[in-house]
Amino acid sequence: MTAMATPRHRVSVAVAQMRDLAGSVTDASVWSMDAAETTTTLIQLARLKAQVAELEARVGEHADDETVDAWAHRTRQTKPAVLGQVRLGQALVARGHVRDALAAGDLVVEQARVIVAALDQLPGDLDPALVDRAERHLVAAGREHTAPTLRILGKRLMDVVAPELADEYEARQLAREESDALLATTFTMVDDGHGKCHGKFTVPSLHGAALKKMLLAIAAPKRQERPEPGVPLRPGPERRGRAFCELIERYPADQLPQTGGVSATVVVTMTLDSLLGKLEQAALLDTGERITAATARRLACEAGIIPAVLGGASEVLDLGRARRFHTKAQRVAIGLRDKGCTEPGCDWPPAMCHVHHDIPWSRGGPTDVEHGRLLCPKHHTRFHRQT
Repeated sequence: MTAMATPRHRVSVAVAQMRDLAGSVTDASVWSMDAAETTTTLIQLARLKAQVAELEARVGEHADDETVDAWAHRTRQTKPAVLGQVRLGQALVARGHVRDALAAGDLVVEQARVIVAALDQLPGDLDPALVDRAERHLVAAGREHTAPTLRILGKRLMDVVAPELADEYEARQLAREESDALLATTFTMVDDGHGKCHGKFTVPSLHGAALKKMLLAIAAPKRQERPEPGVPLRPGPERRGRAFCELIERYPADQLPQTGGVSATVVVTMTLDSLLGKLEQAALLDTGERITAATARRLACEAGIIPAVLGGASEVLDLGRARRFHTKAQRVAIGLRDKGCTEPGCDWPPAMCHVHHDIPWSRGGPTDVEHGRLLCPKHHTRFHRQT
């Protein structure tokens, strides 16, 4: 396919003229524009960009498969990108009010796509007059609201066009979304072999909201950090990541399903010298990963793991059980006494703290109220790294 030497259609002629006009100012400096004119020009450019996008979508809707391939190849765009414009053009054929607003520069492309998607979600048997009313409503809202707000308004369209049917429609829509979410639920994770595990997940909004609240509850307490020089305060994502680790460590082991008669509790194998802090030898998880002796001692003190302690000949000397943990009543009593993390300057509340053995459990320390005290996860970890 070759390009036309001279455009004939009025649209083609207009496009050529616009290109020539834009090309005439490529070397024009804008330093002399004042703030008001700069603002006005940027607004007009946004409107012009919307008009050009509508024209591109309209022409793209007319293109056949061969033309689409040439369009993508010669403009160095991906095929999905140009097909997105084709689909927008196809949608605008049936959404005249949206097309007119985009062609006038009253909407931007992102708004137009949101409005089209919201209208497509309306019941197929809805009176066309009500659909037209819904389209007019969203186009008018688009003159005041951004695309994210329009997306929210789009979910409540039935309240505007047919309030008597809104509750029934919402119930059907939510049921469909929940069903689709369950089918799309995934969880993947992989260990990189360098001490980190990476993953991604897709879950229903309900579970995402619940997980977010859990993580915020753990990460929320403000602490008076005293970072070392040059060490930045922990950013939000890191705090949430540590909260996720805390959530995993604190999940009650007795609530996990039984597999082959054994609960899904992590078993940490380590030597007696490592447990006592005499030798910093790596501990081995029953899943194959290795952790430091300090981390193993901290987990043995608080988390629901089972330490398998080996002697010199690798014989099992002790297989720890949950009796080494403080009971719920003991935790309540210690929480009432300590009021939070006992490390000076830390204000983590009792519910977010670990119960730490003043005399380490690995060294024969008793699991009682007198010899226990609250430490937040950070200071608990720091203690076991120093011992």
